[in-house]
Amino acid sequence: MLTVIDPSQPFQSEYRQPVQDLVTMLRSGLGNNLHSIYLHGSVARKTAIPNRSNLDVIVVTNEGFSNTRTALFNSIRWRFQKQFPFISEVAFKPALVSDVVSLDSLFSYGFQLRHCAVCVYGSDLSECFGDYEPSWEIAKHWNMDVENWIAVYRNRIARASTPEEQIKAQKIIAKKLLRASYSLVMYRDKNWFDDPVECGDVFLKYHPEKQLDIERLGILLRDRVIAKRSVVGILDGFGDWLVAQYQKTEFRIG
Repeated sequence: MLTVIDPSQPFQSEYRQPVQDLVTMLRSGLGNNLHSIYLHGSVARKTAIPNRSNLDVIVVTNEGFSNTRTALFNSIRWRFQKQFPFISEVAFKPALVSDVVSLDSLFSYGFQLRHCAVCVYGSDLSECFGDYEPSWEIAKHWNMDVENWIAVYRNRIARASTPEEQIKAQKIIAKKLLRASYSLVMYRDKNWFDDPVECGDVFLKYHPEKQLDIERLGILLRDRVIAKRSVVGILDGFGDWLVAQYQKTEFRIG
């Protein structure tokens, strides 16, 4: 079985007040429509790095709130920029209770809430799901879209007009590719890692010939601009190989 994040382990000291304020603001903005709030990513795992890590949030509501959603989320982001500037970004993912508990969400919300997130407010929907085992179904669900991600971020990097834009895009696609690399071998390794560097390291146990590619993706995680031509070369080379491997594995396993 895969591990779960211990909900009793306290958040890092820098992030305790931001999490409390986040809950307060969402409760105030959504009222009775708010069902539950979850954190995922490095803050949830208690490995966040100030000035580098995002605050990744899943907001589950009883009913949709598209008419006020943008204003509410932007208001929270603005307040966090002022009060907690060490948090790089507050990333929201809204969801309906009915969608989260649907059978169709078994490998999406079910897996994410059970093994990659921690509930910070409301009735914990992760308890609706049992523990998961590493499988091709999970890997496929989270990564068969990697070809689309590569195309989108290849374009964003090519069009980036500032160093900040390019660095942000580099880091996002590098994390995606490193995690997708490990997911390719997860059903053999029988484990799950969320940290992108760890994903790359374990992937190399099965594909040591990709050492240089993983090292290059690690460079893209740093806060420095890499020549666009070089970044695109990494995405085209390793990205094409990774997409082909997913297609071959899907054909073999189904």
